[in-house]
Amino acid sequence: MPCLCITTNLNLDGVDTNPVFSEATTAVSTIIGKPEKFVMVILKSSVPISFGGNKEPAAYAEIVSMGGLNSEVKRKLIATIGTILQSKLCIPRTRFFLKVFDTTAFSTKSKM
Repeated sequence: MPCLCITTNLNLDGVDTNPVFSEATTAVSTIIGKPEKFVMVILKSSVPISFGGNKEPAAYAEIVSMGGLNSEVKRKLIATIGTILQSKLCIPRTRFFLKVFDTTAFSTKSKM
């Protein structure tokens, strides 16, 4: 089950964030190859973020998934989510950072 958590310094009170949730869910589902019903998207706003020494609109996101996160998938996620944030929230792609975490990368096999 992939989980995308997006944090931004923008105040989103009164902003229709439904398109962000919808497009991010579809993008993660399509790129990782998991059904949309298993994709979780979290959007946190009004978080103090300084990027490049200033507080202009910026976003930090983390995606956690069990498998399916190779280098090509990571590049597609960064580009697609960056584009969504730019078009829906006016956050420049150059002020967006995505951390990718694959939980299967640390699994250990039992030696029993």
